[in-house]
Amino acid sequence: MNDDTAALAAAAAVLVAEEGLEYAEAKRKAARAAGRRGARRIELPSDEAVEEAVREHLAVFHADTQPAELRALRELALSWLERLAPLRPHLAGAAWRGTATRRSALRIDLYCDDPKMAEIELLNLREGFEPASQSRPGAEPLVVWSAAVPCRALGEPVTLHLLVHDAVAQRGALQPDARGRPWRGDAAALRRLLDAETGVAEVAP
Repeated sequence: MNDDTAALAAAAAVLVAEEGLEYAEAKRKAARAAGRRGARRIELPSDEAVEEAVREHLAVFHADTQPAELRALRELALSWLERLAPLRPHLAGAAWRGTATRRSALRIDLYCDDPKMAEIELLNLREGFEPASQSRPGAEPLVVWSAAVPCRALGEPVTLHLLVHDAVAQRGALQPDARGRPWRGDAAALRRLLDAETGVAEVAP
């Protein structure tokens, strides 16, 4: 990674940690701020590079608060994984990877034989979930259900995004990153993380 790309990763990391942006949005915003509005995807840092920069930022600026905020979000996520068990839920994003703060949204991927199952299940919960469409390059858009859900440990609502996938997508979604760390995990995996959590927890291979 060259110096310019490393600088973009560091700038994006600040946006992720301080504003709760997702990686893709943070990288685009950092590129625009650096005068690289037309930057191609290949010129932007990888998600792994941004994640490492986020970890460094948290260690320097939020080491006293982030671990407790992460645990609060993971415990909230676990309660939702249990509630959504029929939809094969897996926690993803910052809460799973260990970089979440109170500004982070929770992301849970659902793997359904029939997407209508998710719609019916969520409407029955009566939690105010609203649907939206998320575009994907070269693939059909995903349906994303979102709601602000209470988090007692943080004393404020947390945004919860539920992304609805076909059941066949689950196998590919469980592939690890280049360092052997999974990108998402089910309720059992999250319980293991909570049991083992010390300091700023990372995802174990």
